Amino acid sequence: MKILKAYERLLKYVVVRTPSDENSGTVPSSACQFDLARILEKEMLELGLTDVQLDEHCYLYGKLSATPGYEDKDSIGFIAHMDTVADFCDGEIHPVITENYNGEDLALGDSGRVLSVQNFPHLKTLKGRTLITTDGTTVLGADDKAGIAEILTLVERLRTESIPHGPISVAFTPDEEIGTGASHFNVEKFGAKYAYTLDGDTEGDIQYESFNAAKAVFDITGFNVHPGSSKDTMINASLVAMEINQMLPGMETPRGTEDYEGFYHLVSMSGEVSSAQLNYIVRDHNADYLEARKNTLRLIEKNLNEKWGEGTVKLTITDQYRNMAEVISGCMHLVDNAKKACELAGVAPLIFPIRGGTDGSQLSFKGLPCPNLGTGGHAYHGPYEHITVEGMDKSVDVIVELVKLYA
Repeated sequence: MKILKAYERLLKYVVVRTPSDENSGTVPSSACQFDLARILEKEMLELGLTDVQLDEHCYLYGKLSATPGYEDKDSIGFIAHMDTVADFCDGEIHPVITENYNGEDLALGDSGRVLSVQNFPHLKTLKGRTLITTDGTTVLGADDKAGIAEILTLVERLRTESIPHGPISVAFTPDEEIGTGASHFNVEKFGAKYAYTLDGDTEGDIQYESFNAAKAVFDITGFNVHPGSSKDTMINASLVAMEINQMLPGMETPRGTEDYEGFYHLVSMSGEVSSAQLNYIVRDHNADYLEARKNTLRLIEKNLNEKWGEGTVKLTITDQYRNMAEVISGCMHLVDNAKKACELAGVAPLIFPIRGGTDGSQLSFKGLPCPNLGTGGHAYHGPYEHITVEGMDKSVDVIVELVKLYA
C-alpha cells in the first residue's frame, strides 16, 4: 500500500483558507477553521485513530493505541495548529511546485514578487530539492498545515510499516496565530504525558526556550480645539503617540535584535488630534528583563501624564505567555530524545531559542511539557513562505525515530 507523502497532504490542506481573527470574540475566532477540522476528522478516522473528537471550540483530538506489549510506555503526543495568519490570506491560495530548484532567485507567479537569495540566503542550501511556494499573492499556510500533514503521515507510517509504539495522542488546535491556541485545550482529554508541537522552521529544529511575552496598548486622549487659537491649549494625541515611541530604545526592535535579545514591537497605530492608540508586543527570554521592559512602559505613561495632564495616556499591559524552558528544564529527555531522533534520521539537530511562542509555551504551564520541532518550512507569515518536499520527508523521519525511542 502506498503511503501518502506529507507534501501531498499539505497541498490538500493549504487550499482550505483558515485565517484566525484577532478582533473576534468567538472561539474559534473564525468559522472557516471548522472546514479544515472536519476534513482532518474524517482522515483521522480513516487512518484508524480512536477517540476522535471535534469539540465546539474547534479542538480536534485523537489517539493511536499502543502496539500490544507497549501499553506501559510513556504516552507522547503531537500537536499542530489549523489556523494561519490573516495577512495575505484574503484570496484563493495557489501552491506552486518547482522541481529540481536551482537555488537562485525565483519569481512568484505574476505577482511581481521574487523569492530572492539576497533576502533568504538559505535558499542556496535548497538547490536540487522540490520547492513549494505560492503564486506570490497569499501565504502558503505551511505554518502550520505542514505540521498537520507530517503528524498524519507519521500515523500512517506507524500503522502501515508495523512500527512498534507506545500510546500516542494527536491534537489539532485553532487560533495559535492570535495567541489563544492553548486556551481551551483539554490536557486530560488529550491524554499524553509529554508532547511536541510541530510548528517550527527548518527540519531538525528543536526549540524548548520561548519568549516571555506581553501585549501593551497605549490609549491617548487629546484635547482638540481650533488650530488657529490653540496656543498652550491643544494636545495632539497623534503627536503624543509619536513621543511615546521615540522614548523607547531605537535598536530594541525585531529588526535590531537576535538570539536571546528582547524587543518592543509596534504592531499597529491609529490616531487623530483627539485620540490615538499604539499597540505593542513586548518580548524577552528572561522574565526579569521582560518585567523591566514593562516598567519602562509604565514610566513613559507616568512621565507623559505629568507633562500633558493626568488621563492623557492610559497604558494596558496583558501578559500572554511565559518561557516554557521553566517547565521543560525538568524533563530534558524531551530535548535529548529529539536530538537523538534527528541524528538517527540523518538530520542535523538545531537547538536554539524560539523568537516567538508556540502553543507549547502555554501547554507546558498547563501540565503538558511540550517542546517545538521543525517542519521544514521557511519565511512564514507572508507571501514568501516556502517549504520543500524533502524537508517535510525528513521531518516525518525525525518524529518516526522519536516514537521508536519512546517505545
